[in-house]
Amino acid sequence: MRLEGKTAIVTGGASGFGAGIARKFVAEGANVMIADLNAATDLLAEIGSSARAVEANVAKDASVKAMVQATLDAFGRIDILVNNAGTTHLPTAMEDVSEDDFDKVFAVNCKSVYLTARHLVPVLKAQGSGAILNVASTAGVSPRPRLNWYNASKGWMNTATKAMAVELAPDGIRVNAINPVAGETPLLKSFMGEDTPQIRAQFLSTIPLGRFSTPEDMANAACFLCSEEAAMITGVCMEVDGGRCI
Repeated sequence: MRLEGKTAIVTGGASGFGAGIARKFVAEGANVMIADLNAATDLLAEIGSSARAVEANVAKDASVKAMVQATLDAFGRIDILVNNAGTTHLPTAMEDVSEDDFDKVFAVNCKSVYLTARHLVPVLKAQGSGAILNVASTAGVSPRPRLNWYNASKGWMNTATKAMAVELAPDGIRVNAINPVAGETPLLKSFMGEDTPQIRAQFLSTIPLGRFSTPEDMANAACFLCSEEAAMITGVCMEVDGGRCI
């Protein structure tokens, strides 16, 4: 029960890594607001009354503001924010990525971190405590060809994490990131371009531990970094990648 009495927002929490994090946080005693463009009906039925859901577009200011207010209305406080929502463009030569795809990647992966900070940091400052976790990617540490602008957006998240940590530390707010390697999530096919046994084998050959990451892997790392066990840890971008970035 490492998160007992805490309230967390998990963006992109209806599926993939976000759903794994939501499950873990509830199991560890937290109240969780699942924020997603998609309904979380099945997940809510699974994890019970400690979780609620709100429809949210993390790239839109009014939607993020409403998400924060809905969480305060439901639970009375917010202690943890997990910026998990993300998107990518398909593997493409950098000069051929459309402007619309570029704008979407940076709106969802980067602008969302700005917007959640804009609306949540004042709440955390008033409390004098809080933890923010940004879900970046190994792509921001060891970039893969043909995912150039996705790589850049995740590198931005890692830099933003360190900058936020330095600025918010005097207010008692910790900011960290995790850098997952690709996992069995809705984005996996987008990263690979197509999902075939040969392409999977090629991808797995770059991961020393020999497997994709799982929502449980990310949830365990997220739980630690957002708990009091990590009270002296801020500004860390933790690779949860089976050795991919070695």
